[in-house]
Amino acid sequence: MKTKTGDAMKALMIGKLVMVAVMAMTMAARAMAFETSRQMPQKQVAVAAEKRVIVVSLKDCKLALIVDGQVKKIYTVAVGKLSTPSPVGTFTIERRVANPTYHHNGKTVLPGPNNPVGTRWMGLSIAGYGIHGTNEPKSIGKATSHGCIRMAQDDLEEFYELVAVGDTVELIGERNEETVRLFGDPEKPAATPNAQPPQLAMADQTPAVTAPANDAKQSNQVLIAMR
Repeated sequence: MKTKTGDAMKALMIGKLVMVAVMAMTMAARAMAFETSRQMPQKQVAVAAEKRVIVVSLKDCKLALIVDGQVKKIYTVAVGKLSTPSPVGTFTIERRVANPTYHHNGKTVLPGPNNPVGTRWMGLSIAGYGIHGTNEPKSIGKATSHGCIRMAQDDLEEFYELVAVGDTVELIGERNEETVRLFGDPEKPAATPNAQPPQLAMADQTPAVTAPANDAKQSNQVLIAMR
């Protein structure tokens, strides 16, 4: 009888210990989850809270990141060429992929320097188009892509961290008031700093000859139908 009572007490004690252990593990898990949430990088929290609009002027080959109504960054980009133009309209970022694997027409290119979409892919809400890097850095600043928006690698990786899924992307085909405000008007010459006011030539002086202004230098694990 004593043996049975002792066994019952041992079983009861074991049961209590198991319950205590389970409770301790549960509390520890909750504490870890709370700490992880509390220590979330402030940059991620800020990105989630900001209102962002990405404006691309196809004529200017420029991209502006506007945060809460203020211009945060402006980048030079490559856009679609005449035969494969970039789409025009308002879209959103639907997915973000770091170090994507490129698949197109049965061809696969792993992440690396030969990847046509570079190190980052931000797919838009229009199928087959996105903002990405390139393995042809000399194409930046020109209308040379198959329709996607290409960025230089350093710019791309910086930009990728500043945007999120759901952000608005405006692709503008012709210059308008918004693009002129953001990127300037290339058809109007920039004011010369510290320019001297024009002077009237005296009758006995040789008129000054102004040299013509110099011409402005001319200076892409995910299935991607690259444009």
